[in-house]
Amino acid sequence: QINFVACQLFALLAAFWFRIYLSPSHASSAVRHAFATLFGIYFAVFCFGWYSVHLFVLVMMNYGIMNMASVPNIHRYSFVVAMGYLTLCHISRIYIFHYGILTTDFSGPLMIITQKITTLACQLHDGIGRQAEELTAEQNRLAVKSRPSLLEYLSYLLNFMSIIAGPCSNYKDYIAFIEGRHVHMKLLEVNWKQKGYDRLPDPSPTGAVMYKLCITLVSLILFLTLTKNFPMAYIIDNEFLDKTPFLSRLGYLYVVTQAAKPKYYFAWTLADAVNNAAGYGFSGVDERGTFRWDLLSNLNIWNIE
Repeated sequence: QINFVACQLFALLAAFWFRIYLSPSHASSAVRHAFATLFGIYFAVFCFGWYSVHLFVLVMMNYGIMNMASVPNIHRYSFVVAMGYLTLCHISRIYIFHYGILTTDFSGPLMIITQKITTLACQLHDGIGRQAEELTAEQNRLAVKSRPSLLEYLSYLLNFMSIIAGPCSNYKDYIAFIEGRHVHMKLLEVNWKQKGYDRLPDPSPTGAVMYKLCITLVSLILFLTLTKNFPMAYIIDNEFLDKTPFLSRLGYLYVVTQAAKPKYYFAWTLADAVNNAAGYGFSGVDERGTFRWDLLSNLNIWNIE
């Protein structure tokens, strides 16, 4: 957990640096892809040690599938291999290691990569294996018309902004971000001249990042406070099991489950902030003219609660 927090805080600093000093106006797409990939690989190895090999094995297996499988079956083979490998890893954690590797739990990043692999495979199948008239408007917008290069593929799956805790994003949105097009793509949907602008503005993610960092701080305080007062380990205490009525035990179980949730709110909201800090996640303008940074998001806490 310490490694996780350290990596995400370092990723936050790296994201600001990436947006300022490796912006599309200062660096080529290849350099941005390479930097994002190498840092992502480093974070994975730092956090999970040799268990990170599972991430790289799955990524390379599916890159082979994407290039060698027949077009009608790309999405099927990718899903079976990615989901099958993830399932085997979960089974081994339970029945072989008996949850004994929780401190180096690589399954979280593996689940994120599985989402991305299957998302890209389906969008690639839409782009090169189906006719445009067969697709919905959303499928047409996200369809990938050509197979990614190895560097683009690795960058999409292993970039430092999302490898540890997500969120999952669409391949075309990610490539547009790396190439410096994704903000303008969203702004062009608005008639700026009618709003008094002579040119397209340059939205800053700083406000969105600060807001999400405040949520992570509140989540962390809640988690530390609640878990101290309602320890999870108490539910398997022998005295508690023998002397506490069933309904009271059930009520306490509910309370400690709720107390554990802010830990996930902390991790996933921090991951959202990292992506925004890098300049990724701009989704347009709301009815009040406010810039929105929710193109990709791990969670909506209000809706969950």
